[in-house]
Amino acid sequence: MAEWVNAQVKEVKNWTDALFSLRVQAPIAPFIAGQFAKLALEIDGERVQRAYSYVNAPHDENLEFYLVTVPEGKLSPHLMALRPGDSVMVTKEASGFFVLDEVPDCKTLWMLATGTAIGPYLSILQQGEGLDRFDNIVLVHAARYAADLSYLPLMQQLQQIYNGKLHIQTVVSREEIAGSLTGRIPALIDSGELERATGLTMDADSSHIMLCGNPQMVRDTQQLLKETREMRKHLKRKPGHITSEHYW
Repeated sequence: MAEWVNAQVKEVKNWTDALFSLRVQAPIAPFIAGQFAKLALEIDGERVQRAYSYVNAPHDENLEFYLVTVPEGKLSPHLMALRPGDSVMVTKEASGFFVLDEVPDCKTLWMLATGTAIGPYLSILQQGEGLDRFDNIVLVHAARYAADLSYLPLMQQLQQIYNGKLHIQTVVSREEIAGSLTGRIPALIDSGELERATGLTMDADSSHIMLCGNPQMVRDTQQLLKETREMRKHLKRKPGHITSEHYW
């Protein structure tokens, strides 16, 4: 059974009508960048809980989560309605294996995300540990509209900190914006457009692909990489080229 602790809300930042960030403070156990926790509220006598990745680095006392509210959802509208000083429950121990320790050495590390699944990558990059073994890191954030690229300013700050090692590429699927690619991640890989935009090659010899986000994107990209790039899922007992996490 998970151990729950009370967290105090410090900030609720509304990015759009549907996207928001929740910052809380709580006496949690140490976690590894890339892991997730569960948040919960008592609603009508029932503890309603969902899993969300940490956006913040593990050393940051402000615990940050990036969420999308589902109008008919049982939890997210209530989380969006929280205000500073309110309480929310969080699991004391983090979970998940979407961490750098699970990623083998390679020349180019590709971090591909849709929507709110950008969170674990931001945690990893803000932590900044274990990245020396990669020559290049490519952070790709795909969203429907440019307004949904909430953390682009932070991504650009990180790009400056990494001084040429970190490449940022945004993707929008429902409009055309200067500097962003248009379409879906699998199609942009298949056409070679993503590689042309970043100036880097995605292949089995030099690359490892981290996938986090919409399950359909994860499935389609895995299948494409398997069929066209001879890449396979990475397992400890059988090293490969793809590490994935599903977001619902």
